[in-house]
Amino acid sequence: MIQVVVLGATGSIGRSAADVLSANKDKYAVHTLAACNNIDELSRQCDLLSPRQVITASEEKFPGLKQLIGSRASVGCGIEAMTEAVTQPEVDMVLCSIIGTAGIKPVLAALKAGKHVALASKEVLVLAGELVMKAAAGSPGGKIVPVDSEHSGVSQCLAGRRSDEIRKVWLTASGGPFRTWDSERIADATVSEALAHPTWNMGKKITIDSASMMNKALELIEARYLFDLPPEKLDVVINPQSVVHALAELTDGSMIAQMSVPDMRLAIAYGLSYPERLTKPGSTLNLAEMGRLEFFAPDRKKFPSLDFADAALRAGGTLPAVLNAANEVAVERFCAGEIKFSGIWKIVGAVMESVTVEPQESLEQILEADAEARAKAWEVAG
Repeated sequence: MIQVVVLGATGSIGRSAADVLSANKDKYAVHTLAACNNIDELSRQCDLLSPRQVITASEEKFPGLKQLIGSRASVGCGIEAMTEAVTQPEVDMVLCSIIGTAGIKPVLAALKAGKHVALASKEVLVLAGELVMKAAAGSPGGKIVPVDSEHSGVSQCLAGRRSDEIRKVWLTASGGPFRTWDSERIADATVSEALAHPTWNMGKKITIDSASMMNKALELIEARYLFDLPPEKLDVVINPQSVVHALAELTDGSMIAQMSVPDMRLAIAYGLSYPERLTKPGSTLNLAEMGRLEFFAPDRKKFPSLDFADAALRAGGTLPAVLNAANEVAVERFCAGEIKFSGIWKIVGAVMESVTVEPQESLEQILEADAEARAKAWEVAG
């Protein structure tokens, strides 16, 4: 039995992971479930998956969680408890889908302890990609398998390929709810309009990032580190059907695509079972019923997030962390009604231009850059 720790168990990825794990109890045993505030969902998953331990990141929620869980599992609190859980000798695998910076420390600890990390937390590689990949390379047994649908698709397209065969890797995007809108309409979009994603059912932050195409910008940075590809070999193409998740263009002009229905359980299952595959963890794709596939180039004038990604990729160091932090604050301000939708890009651009970029040297340094960018993002007019 493969012992699994799930970090971020109550979010959309965590809930889908619970479906996959509960359907494969002959292969996986859940060691620990960890989340932030949703203790009711943690309790539900405790019944479903019978973990040894349940952890909340919230000291405020800790007493309530202890009462809810009772004697069904031990109960812990805080990032330190999560970090300790992922390094236990009996743990084989860690699925990390924590939103924000909280996942970095447990992931680094898990890799250094030689664990298989199924990674769905963008911030881990966007902020600390150089440190994290170095930790993975320097630890016997430590490895990262991506869980984002696009990066899972890339890993499948590149399987068995030499680096000198790859001309370019394409991440796909749905285009979000504003793909066909003009710039003026996008600028004045409401929160409810930004949350009306045409394909995926995701959390609030990632859905708004999809509307601004910031989600794809962050994924480009992730791909740079995951696949050790230079920026000029990474690009984005719009596939509104969200059926093609990634493409690899080879040096002879051949294109390899990874396709599936837009169901995160497929990418999660592959991340958990790599290099094997689980039998039908989700829905299957019927090409005849779908009828057509469309592809479009992204409009970088309407969606400047991709240019921000290019700048962060070229500069490296602490600039990707600055981009991420400024965007998180800008999205928060947009959701609070403080700025227009277009203000998200204004804030991110202004903060990126205002900072001094440093090479990545330590987690503490990266978190300082993150904090500085957040403070500036609250001050910038949107």
